[in-house]
Amino acid sequence: MSKQIQEAYVVAAVRSPVGKAPRGMLKNVRPDDLLAHVIRAAMAKVPALDPARVEDVVVGCAMPEGEQGMNVARIGALLAGLPNTVGGITINRFCSSGINALALAADKIRLGEADVMIAAGTESMSMVPMGGNKLSLGSSIYERDENVAIAYGMGLTAEKVATQWGISREDQDAFALASHTRALAATANGAFADEIAPLEVTYRVPNLATGEVETFTKVLSADEGPRADTSLEGLGKLKPVFASPQKNGSVTAGNSSQMSDGAAALIVVSEKILKEYNLTPLARYVTFAVKGVPPEIMGIGPKEAIPAALKLAGLQQDQLEWIELNEAFAAQALAVSRDLGLDMSKVNPNGGAIALGHPLGATGAIRAATLIHGLRRQGKAGSYGMVTMCIGTGMGAAGILQVL
Repeated sequence: MSKQIQEAYVVAAVRSPVGKAPRGMLKNVRPDDLLAHVIRAAMAKVPALDPARVEDVVVGCAMPEGEQGMNVARIGALLAGLPNTVGGITINRFCSSGINALALAADKIRLGEADVMIAAGTESMSMVPMGGNKLSLGSSIYERDENVAIAYGMGLTAEKVATQWGISREDQDAFALASHTRALAATANGAFADEIAPLEVTYRVPNLATGEVETFTKVLSADEGPRADTSLEGLGKLKPVFASPQKNGSVTAGNSSQMSDGAAALIVVSEKILKEYNLTPLARYVTFAVKGVPPEIMGIGPKEAIPAALKLAGLQQDQLEWIELNEAFAAQALAVSRDLGLDMSKVNPNGGAIALGHPLGATGAIRAATLIHGLRRQGKAGSYGMVTMCIGTGMGAAGILQVL
């Protein structure tokens, strides 16, 4: 017997501040503790909702090993104080893991297999670096030329995109400066206040005079990445990281996303739960799409995923009022935007990963929270927004939400 597809609604969307890895305030905060923090904060947004009604927690994590291994979703759910009856599953589609978690959670609701789900993402790049603690690539990757790009570093793929799409160093640096400018303005204007759950960080420092360990705390309430001293002159002085200037290298630390630590959580429910607990929905989940592209130009992935998601939703591109396009690199973000003719006034209005950071598997959930609260703050009820990003090994993902 076929089931009627029902709607899935987001009733809470919160995130941690994003810390700079590996020397920021969150460097010693475990990713499972970060996850527990945002789950607790999300549940606090809907105090009427019985935690026992949560059926599963789907968590995106790009490097699920070390401190974020052992099924970090289940561990984070338990640390958050959810009942033992609540399940947990960790998923990995690299940089799209957070938005993919939302899609999977929403689909359980839409199929009538659950009424309350939590979608989240967590990543500590301070504790588990990009590529993990033990990168191990099979020799078969190198046996055929078409597979070698699987082993390419992300920066090298960005250089290839810059060359193929004719993205200049000057344009990349200007894009990076705009990311910082927008992020600083959004922070100053309190644009992130509704989505950020401040985090108290505990420090333990030995007192050599007394022989005792002193404990003190600080509260992190804002993202650490945006830099007020960013300038075109300063960005222009940075050397290319992945190719020599003699080879026209253009990708630098300044026009690439930052390594970061962070987490986010969204609570997704059915219409039945909305009515039962008298909850106010923030947004309606619409759809999600993923497409593959050649690994050597992985950054162009959103160019294929965005039209696919729009087709599934029955929408036109100009109906999107807010686009969170993850800035893995300025080169790929510009290539995607130009190829699709995106309205740049709608792309990353509050800045992107170049300024705000990119905690890999958490980013999709973080940017979903930004999109939801951003459109609601603008009073654009009923409008559509998109979270989209490129994905390592050659993919692109895009998810669409309608704010209410």
